[in-house]
Amino acid sequence: MAATSKLYARLGVPSNISPALVTSPVLSPLGLACARILLALYALTTSIVVLVHDTQGSKDASGFFSYFTDLSYIGLISYLCASAVQTLVYALRRNGSFPLQRWPRLLQFLHILLYSTVTTFPIIVTVVFWALLSSPSTFATTFSGWSNISQHAMNTLFALFEILLTNVRPAPWAHVVFLEVFLVCYLGVAYITKATDGFYTYSFLDPHTEHGLLAAYIAGIGIGGALVFAAVKGLVTLRVRFFQKRGRAGADWEVQCEWEADRLGQDEEGKEGDAWEEGERPGEGSAVV
Repeated sequence: MAATSKLYARLGVPSNISPALVTSPVLSPLGLACARILLALYALTTSIVVLVHDTQGSKDASGFFSYFTDLSYIGLISYLCASAVQTLVYALRRNGSFPLQRWPRLLQFLHILLYSTVTTFPIIVTVVFWALLSSPSTFATTFSGWSNISQHAMNTLFALFEILLTNVRPAPWAHVVFLEVFLVCYLGVAYITKATDGFYTYSFLDPHTEHGLLAAYIAGIGIGGALVFAAVKGLVTLRVRFFQKRGRAGADWEVQCEWEADRLGQDEEGKEGDAWEEGERPGEGSAVV
């Protein structure tokens, strides 16, 4: 049990979830809940409208869930909806609690890991789209202009809202491993789509046209993902310190997790030492006559 608690603490899940997830240094809990609800509704409406648009005429939406843009946008919607509910409950209750605090630690970890994805992947999507994929057709019509701005620019604004205007603490470095695994898994999705539907979701994933550059693109996105995560972690740390100096933020959650993991590790060592003391020491067994 202690080993499991230590692992969760290292993954950013302390035994007592603080209200940092549902509070803001500049907004009241109710204001934060309303802001998250509005952002969630806008993102959800955008995703539905784009999906419906893709089914018009001779088009179909069979590849909707094959694009990293759409998958990361769905993750953003999921987090905004979930965090909005948690924040609204916290704002309406008078006992300072919210449902996530009573959930199993696995679900708490998944919620916190989801935060890491929605503050990292949207930025990757924005950078890759405007650097590699945008073209004159990006703003060819009013709809394409609106949808591209919503999914490839405002997604980063939503991420920055969570990074800069909430009390959520920096994610532990262990989360970068999960993010890299998710990126690798997406490559599987992209090439499965090619095998089943006959098209590449992104042109730079085509080995027949990119040749040796394909490996560079894949490695670059992987390295970029780690760099974006590190930059987000740095921004969140600066935000926490900035508002702590002004008395608008609580104790550092990351420090709490580190302290709890270290304490549990020391407790385990202490138990092993006690067991050693209780047993026979080398050379102290019964004498052989």
